[in-house]
Amino acid sequence: MPLYHTLGKIPPKRHTQFRKSNGELYYEQLFGTVGFDGMYTNSYHEQRPTQVKEIRKQYSVAPKIAKENNIQSYKLKGFQVSPENDFLESRKIVLTNSDCHIVLSAPKNKTTEYFYKNTDSDEMIFIHKGSGKLRTMLGNIDFKYGDYLIIPRGIIYKMDFDTEDNRLFIVESHRPIFTPKRYRNWFGQLLEHSPFCERDIRRPYELETNDESGDFVIKVKKKDEIFEMVYASHPFDVVGYDGYNFPYAFSIHDFEPITGRIHQPPPVHQTFETDAFVVCSFVPRLYDYHPDSIPAPYNHSNIDSDEVLYYVDGDFMSRNDVEPGNISLHPAGIPHGPHPGATERSIGKTETKELAVMVDTFKPLKVTEEALKIADGTYFQSWLDK
Repeated sequence: MPLYHTLGKIPPKRHTQFRKSNGELYYEQLFGTVGFDGMYTNSYHEQRPTQVKEIRKQYSVAPKIAKENNIQSYKLKGFQVSPENDFLESRKIVLTNSDCHIVLSAPKNKTTEYFYKNTDSDEMIFIHKGSGKLRTMLGNIDFKYGDYLIIPRGIIYKMDFDTEDNRLFIVESHRPIFTPKRYRNWFGQLLEHSPFCERDIRRPYELETNDESGDFVIKVKKKDEIFEMVYASHPFDVVGYDGYNFPYAFSIHDFEPITGRIHQPPPVHQTFETDAFVVCSFVPRLYDYHPDSIPAPYNHSNIDSDEVLYYVDGDFMSRNDVEPGNISLHPAGIPHGPHPGATERSIGKTETKELAVMVDTFKPLKVTEEALKIADGTYFQSWLDK
């Protein structure tokens, strides 16, 4: 996002000599996007960050597609995804297209021996259950329930969890993830009417500077394959950096809802965007205050986007029989809306306690084999009168 940050020691001018106390040079690295035209960070390393010793193996993690062209609405029971020890092995892609993977994960191990880098995608990791520390080459961020972690592509990281009971909702985006441009002025500052501001963004606050040589395994994702690469120097050896390209955290609990006299459309809940999909946060809020308002959403057809809703917590007013960890998929062009009875139940209600994350993609989503393992196959009939 367009927000400057600096941490650690840096020289007064970039691309100039920056020496250690013993007279040796620190090694500068430009960590940039869109060639040399996008957001970037300049970091300074104890050792050269280029020392590859070995590439041990290469294997596919591409999703297995069950339904290439889908028109059926689904409810996925996300908490039925079985916990797995390993962080990467626990990640199950349930929906996908050429722009993103939508992933459920329940990792049990508190840490990994290896480091991880996704060169394909920015990652948005939503913490549904669990807490711990995101450790990265550009510093560390504590996380807990309700946090979004935004990890730009190319960041080397690992996640340390406090317990074995963790649930993550992940979007791997082949497009950069930004704060919505309609919330920003021409300088990039979040505007007064934005539902959050820079004070809510948690940036890395501590560097791990390890001046170590040895065999350090980094699992690198590229084109839906994992490469196990061995580097000769510790990937967390940065002494300082500055720039705009770094990981950050934002809590869904810090999203300030926009309300009105009548029902507000989903864009008022928008939290992040790419040119291929948007992410919205549904949080506890007051309902509409027109005397004849209907708080339940109206029936609608998203002609140009698939709608994915991940249910986190609370009372999901417009749906029947929905639990935390469920995912609903409503394909483009097929109308959907409140379940039978939900519209009538909503009249007269003054507030909602729901908490959910929505992803609307502009290309159709394919349904994977992992999704069908946890799918409610009759959900598309749930709007019928009983």
